Amino acid sequence: MHSELYTEAVALLKKLIAQPSFSKEEEKTADLIAGYLDSKGVPAHRLQNNIWSRNKYFDPGKPTILLNSHHDTVKPNKAYTLDPFDPLEKDGKLYGLGSNDAGGCLVSLIAVFLHFFDRKDLSHNLILAASAEEEISGHNGIELLLPMLGRIEFGIVGEPTKLDLAVAEKGLLVLDCVSQGKAGHAAREEGENAIYKAMKDIEWFHTYRAPKVSDLLGPVKMSVTVIETDNRAHNVVPSQCHFVVDVRVNECYTFEDLLDIIRGHVQCEITPRSLRMRSSGIAPDHPIVRSGLRLGRSCYGSPTTSDKALMPFPALKTGPGDSARSHTADEFIFLKEIEEGISGYIELLKPLL
Repeated sequence: MHSELYTEAVALLKKLIAQPSFSKEEEKTADLIAGYLDSKGVPAHRLQNNIWSRNKYFDPGKPTILLNSHHDTVKPNKAYTLDPFDPLEKDGKLYGLGSNDAGGCLVSLIAVFLHFFDRKDLSHNLILAASAEEEISGHNGIELLLPMLGRIEFGIVGEPTKLDLAVAEKGLLVLDCVSQGKAGHAAREEGENAIYKAMKDIEWFHTYRAPKVSDLLGPVKMSVTVIETDNRAHNVVPSQCHFVVDVRVNECYTFEDLLDIIRGHVQCEITPRSLRMRSSGIAPDHPIVRSGLRLGRSCYGSPTTSDKALMPFPALKTGPGDSARSHTADEFIFLKEIEEGISGYIELLKPLL
């Protein structure tokens, strides 16, 4: 039914895979997306590495729906056995960095935008936004772009969810923690080892269970992901130990509440990197959610954070692909998922347009 849109979407995704687009380095994929839209007769606007377009008969008197996904990627991990920038098509799969997260979603949303672009009878405006810096929650991505777009009624955020409906997602709180000790020679009973002090706090992060558990998002999850000292010599007792904690926060706690709890139990110095990426949700009776339920999609709470957290309006996270494949070696998306993504997005939007 949408074979031309599908063929062009796959061709565009292959070009995007072939062009490295690490966060803050998305200039060339921004060029590709803008060039593709221009080739289809769609005026493309640019703000740094964010590309956006309005439907042909945009009417300021109508409510607006945002269609958003990102074109930046993480860096490939060392376990890759394939060239991450070679868009290899094999056994019904398209391999390549960013194919699943979130290239399949992005090209599907572009195809859907083109499908509705020149319709005169739409009840809503559509804005397409291909944003940058999502993988690092950067300030020069969707957060920079949103003030340019005007009032948004609601949004669809393209992330791999198997087309199910992520109606809520956990917030992300990244903590830089520093344990202070006193330097000394390792051969003598000198100093105060900052690593040993950090270990006690790390054990608390590992074992603590916040009592409030969300029906949709489950418990708060805290994971220590980095630990280091400034030492390069084996014979020096470290005076300072720095570690990083990745905290996934449900809607039962504000960041401020959780920080108070943490500071009441650990001895290290705590500095949050940002308080921007808070938990978010969309009402279960919102029209776009009801539309998805009628299509047989399931609702769930997502443990991962996306640009949805930065949107001051209702937004639904949904898209082709599987979040479990994101950031994995030899990342891929099934070609059938892209085909289903295009038709799935169209059917999701139809009752509202």
